[in-house]
Amino acid sequence: MTNKMINLDQTELPKSWFNPLPLFDEPLPPPIDGISKDPIPPEDLAKIFPKRSIEVEVSQERRIDIPEEVSEAYKIWRPTPLIRATNLERELDTPAKIYFKYEGASPPGSHKPNTALPQTYYAKQEGTKTLTTETGAGQWGSALSFTGTQFDVNVKVFMVRVSYDQKPYRKSMIQSWDGEIVPSPSDTTKAGRTFLEQDPDTDGTLGMAISEAVELALESDDTKYSLGSVLNHVLIHQSILGLETKDQLEKAGVKPDVLIGCVGGGSNFGGLILPFLEDVIEGGEDIDVIAVEPTACPTLSKGDERYDYADSGEITPMLNMYTLGHNFVPAGIHAGGLRYHGTAPILTRLKDLGYLKARAYPQTDTFEAAMQFANTEAYIPAPETSHAIKAAIDEALKAKEENEEKTIVFNYSGHGNFDMSAYDAYLSGELEDVYHEA
Repeated sequence: MTNKMINLDQTELPKSWFNPLPLFDEPLPPPIDGISKDPIPPEDLAKIFPKRSIEVEVSQERRIDIPEEVSEAYKIWRPTPLIRATNLERELDTPAKIYFKYEGASPPGSHKPNTALPQTYYAKQEGTKTLTTETGAGQWGSALSFTGTQFDVNVKVFMVRVSYDQKPYRKSMIQSWDGEIVPSPSDTTKAGRTFLEQDPDTDGTLGMAISEAVELALESDDTKYSLGSVLNHVLIHQSILGLETKDQLEKAGVKPDVLIGCVGGGSNFGGLILPFLEDVIEGGEDIDVIAVEPTACPTLSKGDERYDYADSGEITPMLNMYTLGHNFVPAGIHAGGLRYHGTAPILTRLKDLGYLKARAYPQTDTFEAAMQFANTEAYIPAPETSHAIKAAIDEALKAKEENEEKTIVFNYSGHGNFDMSAYDAYLSGELEDVYHEA
């Protein structure tokens, strides 16, 4: 039996992104200044971000048009396949139907270009010469470097040190697209030098890398900062994958019972679920929405909801989020994209309203699920994606126990072709499970 792909010829590329903010009765708490604790006017964020990104960030339009130039660039790989995992279903002997949205089809192999493209386009429109950013496992850094080539914008990437050492071919991808890459923390910024003084042997964190990237952006008039997760505009851009998924399911006559995605800051998970929120919040449909984290960094599961800095150097505005603390340094697990201390404000609101369930797994369990997936469906997932796969398998086995037919949809956020050192570690028995104690 082979897996079954929804016919891409029947799938139209969305003409607009979906914005969930109008669905909430109360607006999200605004970003605040870390010293005065006063709300930060949107225009003040223009020191860091392109103006159009800020406009999307605070928009109350439910549909936001995708610029034609961005839409044309999306066509390099979009729409992406929605695939039914029939081989996995048979292996599990489950009555559940399992579908996965394959975002590994993009040139960098993940969902990240969905927001990198518009952010780079907006920056180019405003005359920006260089974009700075951070990256964990390298998916975001490679995505922004790729889109930099599409719109002729220079990209400088601060890559978290532990992933810089673990994933050499992500570095090669970034450099192949003319991106400049620096292991973080580094001695090239004030923030980086401070982190190194505190701990010369630190593995680094996304929070540290963000501090370095933002510092450089603030120092130059022709440089802006680009973030790959957390903020509203990032999740809104990512909704293109959820809109495609919804269209593909409808054309197949299928309604989802469970939506699953891994969560670091929340970009790929948010992108999948946002378009379905109309059905859940306004239509009252019963869909389980499951956010999956590593036990080493269980932000939604064990974090506190409060205002916190998005970075470790306390340079950025403070956001209302579930957080483990901006100084938290998680263990150097191979799912580098999930090693972030906070979650997107949109996801924070969804958890508060009871629309989101959080779940955490240790990394050996997720790699076991990844191996089972690879040996049934053939695709080798990124370590981050394996968290969503583990949850999908658990939900399918639960359906088997309860003899319940249900449709499970998860976001395959990226392939693992450049993460084989992680599989080497798993296969040799070198991986250790790490649990964060709240």
